[in-house]
Amino acid sequence: MVDEGRFHWDLARGTVDVAALADVDHIVHLAGAGIADERWTKDRIKELIDSRTESARLLLRIAQQQQIRVKSFVSAAGINYYGAVTSEHIHSEPDPAATDTIGRISLAWENAVDEWSPYTRVVKLRTPVVLSPEGGALAKLAAPVRWGLGAAFGSGKQWMPWVHLDDLVRIYTAVIFDDRATGSYNVNTGADVTNEEFMRTVARVLDRPYFLPNVPAFALKAVLGDLASVLLKGSRASNRKLLDTGFTFRYTTLEAALRDLLK
Repeated sequence: MVDEGRFHWDLARGTVDVAALADVDHIVHLAGAGIADERWTKDRIKELIDSRTESARLLLRIAQQQQIRVKSFVSAAGINYYGAVTSEHIHSEPDPAATDTIGRISLAWENAVDEWSPYTRVVKLRTPVVLSPEGGALAKLAAPVRWGLGAAFGSGKQWMPWVHLDDLVRIYTAVIFDDRATGSYNVNTGADVTNEEFMRTVARVLDRPYFLPNVPAFALKAVLGDLASVLLKGSRASNRKLLDTGFTFRYTTLEAALRDLLK
């Protein structure tokens, strides 16, 4: 059914308003339950996987049934494909998926998206922390800083790849209309910072004090369980494949991005 220009789909029932795919040349797949919204129970992990994999498969099934041919299927993906691990290795797209929880979620997600490959061009954008003026990780991380309670997590040495929302939108636009773009791309700026550097920069931009000791890893694990791993671990990633397409970032330093978003 159509509601004010929007279309209804029901993943549980396996239904999509077919009118949503009428005259569509490109599909952008952003569906998926929030990775950090809830503690990772067994059921929650299944929901995280199914909301990503089954939504991609449902769209493919409907497109096949209706004999709809699109020019590209562009999907979000996670830069945590490489796992919740802190190392000096700079991950690139050919690196294998990790076998931890976040790695398994990311691999299942990309495998489902790849099922579109026999039918159209597929692009998977491995996305880091997206800096946005509303919602998302930045709002949650900046909130305690505004009260003068900012602190790094665990060791603070874990890397935090990031991208400004405006640049991410530009990346989607670029790969949609570039027929040469295919496969996976790391879409971080390449100016990766540690968690300590990130939190300290947020405090500087907001002109707030930054003096508290780091939040202990055991405290985060007690509250969040396995989910804490994505906060306490992180490695750098190479964006060379993306840059080789000719894309250039507008926000190449964390401070400039934060000043634009937190002003």
